[in-house]
Amino acid sequence: MNVLKNLIVGGIALISTSVFSAGVPITAADLAEIEKKGKSAVISVHADWCSTCKSQDKVLSTFIKAPEFKNVTFYQLEFDTQKDLLKTLKVRSQSTIIVFKGGKEVARATGDSKEAALSKLAKQAI
Repeated sequence: MNVLKNLIVGGIALISTSVFSAGVPITAADLAEIEKKGKSAVISVHADWCSTCKSQDKVLSTFIKAPEFKNVTFYQLEFDTQKDLLKTLKVRSQSTIIVFKGGKEVARATGDSKEAALSKLAKQAI
């Protein structure tokens, strides 16, 4: 689910960005930075109409807040609108989760929504 988040200082909205429950929207520049700087990241390929994606979001949103994932950035890639990134990452289906560690893809799964499976997957970024 998409939620509008504003940073308000002195009653003035300084930043308005789209924030997802399971991560921030990813851009091509973000992906390049992950790879170039050797970052750890979890990319969730999401579609608003996908019930599996919604289940994954609920689980992943709890990981975002967990101290063990403090050095992992969680991103969300929109399946219906970000076709270029889908092609770059060779993603064919929504509800795909891609894990990067040290700037390289280390794991990928599609359709998993159970907490234990997603935890095991996401921990590969640590």
